[in-house]
Amino acid sequence: MLSSSFTATDATATSEYTQQVYQGSNPAVTSYTSQVAFPPLAQSTVYSTFPQTGQTYGLPPFDASPPENLPAGAALPPSVALPAGAREQDEVGRRNSVGKAKGKAKKSDNPPPADSDLERIFLWDLDETIIIFHSLLTGSYAQKFGKDPATVLNLGLQMEELIFELADTHLFFNDLEECDQVHVEDVASDDNGQDLSNYNFMADGFNGPSGGGAAGATTGVQGGVEWMRKLAFRYRRLKEIYNSYKGNVGSLLSPMKRELLLRLQSEIENVTDAWLSTALKSLLLIQSRGKCMNVLVTTTQLVPALAKVLLYGLGDVFPIENIYSATKIGKESCFERIISRFGKKVTYVVIGDGRDEEFAAKQHNMPFWRISTHGDLRVPAPSAGAGFLV
Repeated sequence: MLSSSFTATDATATSEYTQQVYQGSNPAVTSYTSQVAFPPLAQSTVYSTFPQTGQTYGLPPFDASPPENLPAGAALPPSVALPAGAREQDEVGRRNSVGKAKGKAKKSDNPPPADSDLERIFLWDLDETIIIFHSLLTGSYAQKFGKDPATVLNLGLQMEELIFELADTHLFFNDLEECDQVHVEDVASDDNGQDLSNYNFMADGFNGPSGGGAAGATTGVQGGVEWMRKLAFRYRRLKEIYNSYKGNVGSLLSPMKRELLLRLQSEIENVTDAWLSTALKSLLLIQSRGKCMNVLVTTTQLVPALAKVLLYGLGDVFPIENIYSATKIGKESCFERIISRFGKKVTYVVIGDGRDEEFAAKQHNMPFWRISTHGDLRVPAPSAGAGFLV
């Protein structure tokens, strides 16, 4: 049971756990160890924006789509009905990613069919772009926007605990933390298609790279055929769980935790002045356009990132095939994979708050749209006189 307050020891232990998820094996990802170790965010002054050439891009204006296509107030999925065309985007994401488990290539996020009608793909960062989470823990959001630090930190810690509880309990994070992948299908070629309906993941002897497992179980050699097959089983099951509960994550939680999640969603929306709802309007507007797609590229490890997406109510917005973790390879390499998947004829627009995605966008000559305040989520670029991307 989660309490409404946390001790200093709790905060330190939890933050150390989170540090591993954000940092992983990527030295470019800034780690954090406690809320007092962080200077306040000052994203607009830490570094200068890379100059953009050609047309300046911005997010679409809210009045570019019929009002009925947009969620009202601060409503969050699953209560928010997807706009016309948005459901089809889920199928587009599936078509443009992979097929069944058998016989896939190692790089399974393959290019889409030649007749794909996609024109624009928006590459979104997650934390402090679509959702407010990391800065709740560091205290930077409270300082930047004049919120009560203790209240904000407490909300962040409670949401963090829910994220890791969901990841550990239902998404195999204990097994997969040190076997992190960029994309859910990255080890699919090692999956032999075995029926997992009655498969006992607790007794198959797999325990991450340590190969511990249950006593007397045959674990296989790390990286060997058997070990990789069990790893692939977990990612396949992870995908099934995500798809089954992406619109109803509360069904995975106990009644008490379900109530806690609803309260946290409401209180975080309140303290962040409806940040998520504001971002969601742009996401749904983009998703409702048949020739546009949202793709998520985050520096969080893949499994906790999926837990975040589910708990923040974004499962219907991002098909699991459209979620990438840059923890291992960095955002520039993630963008390369996405270009390889969708092709070079598509216009890519990068949306985020950090230098990683801005630099990666510059390297690939992609327009970059910085998110620093609520206004950045709803106001187009001032010089976008030639029109909007959607």
